[in-house]
Amino acid sequence: MPVPESDLTPDELVARRFPGAVLPERSYRVDVAGIGIAVHEWGDPGAPVLFLLHGGFDFALTFSAFAPLLAAGGWRVVGWDQRGHGDSDHALLYGWDADIRDAIAVITTVTDRPAAMLGHSKGGSIGLQIVNAAPHLITRFVNLDGVPSRRPMPDVADHERTRMAATEVSQWLDHRRKISGHPQRRPGSLDELAERRRRMNPRLGLDWLRFLVTTGAHKSEDGWRWNVDSSLRMGGFGPWRPDWSVQYLAAVPIPFLGVLVGQAEPMGWETTLDSLRGVTRDEAGSS
Repeated sequence: MPVPESDLTPDELVARRFPGAVLPERSYRVDVAGIGIAVHEWGDPGAPVLFLLHGGFDFALTFSAFAPLLAAGGWRVVGWDQRGHGDSDHALLYGWDADIRDAIAVITTVTDRPAAMLGHSKGGSIGLQIVNAAPHLITRFVNLDGVPSRRPMPDVADHERTRMAATEVSQWLDHRRKISGHPQRRPGSLDELAERRRRMNPRLGLDWLRFLVTTGAHKSEDGWRWNVDSSLRMGGFGPWRPDWSVQYLAAVPIPFLGVLVGQAEPMGWETTLDSLRGVTRDEAGSS
């Protein structure tokens, strides 16, 4: 959970009280093979379930202004911190298959009925694989800027795909070895962390980013640190290629809305409708 208000300075307390933001009404943990996944809920516990999947370097409380609006619309809104993010446990290694297993464990713990799901960025890409791996769990899916296509999707032989996968794994392991001597993220003041995040998301307002620091970072004697495993890096959350998610797009077996973002930004996929032609079943429905 976020740093208690009693531990915040007056300035930090002002940042915590962002207009319209509401912290979760219920929080708990789900154990997935020894990894504790932090789950947060807004809304009536008896209402229909809507799952939210956050993006890379984010956390469930990133939805603290969005989730209350959905809850007011009659949903039981459930988000969780992906492993290595927010209040969830860190892991020795990361991979998208592990994120998918975590997601299915949370979904089946929360409800035994099919539910709606919305994913943003990395969460949208993971969601594409979830609805294909377990379509009986999801009734409909909204993907917000989570259809990747930045790198080309080559039509190559199976043995070449295997070689490419081996390269991804090797590069990821090299990165892990490189950062092994740096177990924590660099500390900073509330405003310094907000400014770092603004470089990644330049269209976000500073007041909102300061709120995110108070909910998604922890406070220690030398300053604030984001609650994100230091081994995670821009562009990679374990061995992965964008086409490993895009290949599932044409086979989505449930009602699907994909929203592409037209303005380029450092954390965006920069995906265009033209880049997806030939990939989707219904091109008009993928934008």
